[in-house]
Amino acid sequence: MRIAVIGAGIVGITTAWELAEDGHEVTVFERRSSIAEETSFANAGVIAPGYVTPWAAPGMPAKVLNGMLSTHAAVRFGRGVWRCLPWIRRYLAACSRPVHEANRRAMQALARYSRERLDSIAARHRLDYEQAQGYLVLLRHERDLERAQGGIRLLQEVGTTVRVLDAAACRAVEPGLNPDTPLRAGLHLPHDGVGNCRLFAHQLRALAQPAGVSFRFGVEVMPLDPAEPMHLRWRNSVHPMGTSQMPTELQEARFDRVVLCAGVAAARLAHAVGLRLPLVPVYGYSATMPMRDSAATFGQGPNSGLMDERYKVAITRLGQQIRVAGSAELGGQADHMAVAAQSTLYKVLQDWFPGSGDVSRVRLWKGGRPMLPDGPPVVGAAPVAGLWLNLGHGSSGWALSCGSARLLADRIAGRQPAIDDTRLGYERLSNPGRPG
Repeated sequence: MRIAVIGAGIVGITTAWELAEDGHEVTVFERRSSIAEETSFANAGVIAPGYVTPWAAPGMPAKVLNGMLSTHAAVRFGRGVWRCLPWIRRYLAACSRPVHEANRRAMQALARYSRERLDSIAARHRLDYEQAQGYLVLLRHERDLERAQGGIRLLQEVGTTVRVLDAAACRAVEPGLNPDTPLRAGLHLPHDGVGNCRLFAHQLRALAQPAGVSFRFGVEVMPLDPAEPMHLRWRNSVHPMGTSQMPTELQEARFDRVVLCAGVAAARLAHAVGLRLPLVPVYGYSATMPMRDSAATFGQGPNSGLMDERYKVAITRLGQQIRVAGSAELGGQADHMAVAAQSTLYKVLQDWFPGSGDVSRVRLWKGGRPMLPDGPPVVGAAPVAGLWLNLGHGSSGWALSCGSARLLADRIAGRQPAIDDTRLGYERLSNPGRPG
């Protein structure tokens, strides 16, 4: 079949790859000048299936409100948060325990499957995307360890290998940890890890093109036509990031299937055909810098990936670079870099690995994670003939991408997926407060 994939982030490129693996003729449409230029550009790089969980959870609204007064709040509200009120109402409805449990099981099953698929692709094609094994969650104080007990039980229930380490054992895993920063304990997930999402996406593109995948960059796809949703129209785009092009006359082509992987932009494209996708961008920040030569030589930087549980900030080692990533900003603007969010990143890095990164060469980034109110992505058929969806992965796009792509490709081919995808269907969006 001739299939159009709209969006070339990590979800779009993995979708195109899996469809090409099944023998389809795939064309990818992307408004930026290359792949992985937006949310996939500089994310934390964490691949930890056990830590993939819905943001909508019992007690989470109270935690968010309590943390708002903190200088280093993990969740922040921008001036445009009022536009997100319908989304927030749906989010609150999904915070009940039965709904959270159903969504958590679905997301973690997909994350485990995705990790298996990622490892299979990387091994088969001998890909090196700066991956490193092991993930350590740092707990600063006794109360942090107490609060983590429920999470530990959940990880054990789903079969995730997790070890509770004392401070000395944490420093044996990560010898570069600052001995002057209080550390009560850590949760070590030895089978999880980190990797460079953007690098992997570019490597997959290099494999996909010889397999028959074609790319159209710098194009704006028009909203789908209700009369002919498989008949796409597009033109060269003028956009604020990447290469600008002069607008051209509309081009068009008909496809047998169309797959929306366009993140938050998918809502605009699908609105004309009656789909109401409750997607909002929840912005995250990252700071990426080279490791200082002395830090690399004397083991003063991270070996793999860590999470400061108190501040919800990840520190990852990507080759000879360090990336610090965190914050969840609802109602913000893509072009406004909040100083407070940046300062939290630098604080956490200084706390744990002082002097390890060359901050004079730092690259700051802000990206909008496309989030649905209840947590899981939507992967599967839309209620429009020929239209398919693979979107709404939120902060877990890298961790869920390979599994989502394979699941969708199997559904398009009429095959039963390897995991239960009941909770990933579009129909659940009509009632986000239903357990499933």
